[in-house]
Amino acid sequence: MSNHIQIIKEKLDAAISQLCDTSWMFVKDPARNFTRERKLPFREVVSVLLAMEGGSLTGELLRYFGCRQHTASGSAFIQQRQKLNEFAFPALFDLFVKNTDKDCFYKGYRLLAADGSDIQIPTDANCADSYFPGFNGQAPYSLLHLDAVYDLLQHTYLDASVCGRRKWNEKGVLCNMVDRSNIAKALIIADRGYESYNLMAHIQEKGWKYLIRVKDIHSSGIAAGLDLPDSDVFDMDIDLNVTTRQTKEVKMLCQNRNHYRFIPHSNPFDFLPREHRKHDPVVFYSLPFRIVRFALSDSAYETVVTNLSAEEFPPEELKRLYGMRWGIETSFRELKYTVGLLHFHAKKVENITQEIFARLIMYNFAELITSHVVIQKSNRKYPYKANFSVAIQVCRQFLLGNISPPDVEATISRNVSVTRTGRSNPRNMVVKHAVSFLYRVA
Repeated sequence: MSNHIQIIKEKLDAAISQLCDTSWMFVKDPARNFTRERKLPFREVVSVLLAMEGGSLTGELLRYFGCRQHTASGSAFIQQRQKLNEFAFPALFDLFVKNTDKDCFYKGYRLLAADGSDIQIPTDANCADSYFPGFNGQAPYSLLHLDAVYDLLQHTYLDASVCGRRKWNEKGVLCNMVDRSNIAKALIIADRGYESYNLMAHIQEKGWKYLIRVKDIHSSGIAAGLDLPDSDVFDMDIDLNVTTRQTKEVKMLCQNRNHYRFIPHSNPFDFLPREHRKHDPVVFYSLPFRIVRFALSDSAYETVVTNLSAEEFPPEELKRLYGMRWGIETSFRELKYTVGLLHFHAKKVENITQEIFARLIMYNFAELITSHVVIQKSNRKYPYKANFSVAIQVCRQFLLGNISPPDVEATISRNVSVTRTGRSNPRNMVVKHAVSFLYRVA
């Protein structure tokens, strides 16, 4: 066990070393940046950003350097971090993922969940991509959006993208993530925000499978455009042919709504031409899938589309699989409130993005360590798991070299929390005013 924990740290160190070896690629001015001997060389700046928590910038530097006499000042750190370009931390994230990723299969598939989350940042009216002026007396604010692909079996982030909320295009971002992935066989699970024929086609072209929740039959969306059985639950095969060309022939064919569909130019579809000449033949793209509606309760239903076979994945199995998507929702909560994604030490978007990717790396680092810590079984009513709030603190200290592997394992295994599955009692919500942490900005 200790050996595994040490290996994970060595793999993160190796990723940082790879970044340092090609540091000229990740600075704004290779001829000048990090060329002189300083208190904060390239590697040190990267390590400080990885180890940051939610304290003030000065406090973070004092904690990192052990309150030594020659601890770098906040101003010096800000000057050094601004020398890093926008590719530095995304590259470090990718390197660490490649060094630690392994194949964990469910019925022969990697189980991947896709989702996104808004992140509030210091208000900056000069950043058009993230700034919202507010309305009806609301104060102006700025938002970034994080899109991510999460491994539901390994409990780690595999890919991520950050952009201003005004430039948000989660379907297009996920298409790019699917296209650039090196995973051979995967099942990607997504919610209604990803309902798109174009995304389904990208996943099909990749040779992957998908399970995507869509708007219900009584709403606008894929389901509303199909002729479906007049029943509460169903499992129906659809053999759809889509085209971006509108002709009299196409209009006649599209009357058969389960077999033909015209996609207007306002909706992207990357596998058919968008421009047509008068005498060009009509080109169709074949997109077969299942549309399945199953019951959640006596009065609640969900509708999904998938290209999984009905023999191997009947409706009850799809229902269980879609429920597993909750893992990425839980990870976002831990990423924000436990790892510290809500606490930034910068005002500029480029510097905030550094910290977002640093938190993603730290989340993966802690999960890879925690998942291998054995929780001692006992005669307790419920199963227990490692308390991630404690685990992230322990892993940070381990990264800084303040504790060794035996203490890492022992501390994490002693701090556990109960796991209660299948809870259905309504949550009693108490409305509270938001408390901002942005006063900590340097």
